[in-house]
Amino acid sequence: MKTVLLNVSGKVQHVGFRAYTKRIATSFGICGRVVNCRDGTVKITATGDPVILEKFVAMLYECPRAVIKEIETKDLDPLFFSDFTIMNKPEKRSPLFPESGQGL
Repeated sequence: MKTVLLNVSGKVQHVGFRAYTKRIATSFGICGRVVNCRDGTVKITATGDPVILEKFVAMLYECPRAVIKEIETKDLDPLFFSDFTIMNKPEKRSPLFPESGQGL
């Protein structure tokens, strides 16, 4: 298993991107979290098989209403989640979802 932190920039808020991300993750058996950040990006923490994670990232570009400018990827130590969750806001002081402006 592998865990990645994705920072997705572009027109990715208010277009159904988090719901799309959850649908794709769930269909691939990926667990983790997705959240909108104050800086307009979306952060995703995802755990799964490395090959499946690559396919997952590629599928993010296919969200019909989003316009993705860039997806930054950072490998994390393996984390385990029971499912894939849409978060309403970043958790304070969480390395999984850095605050706005801190980057990956």
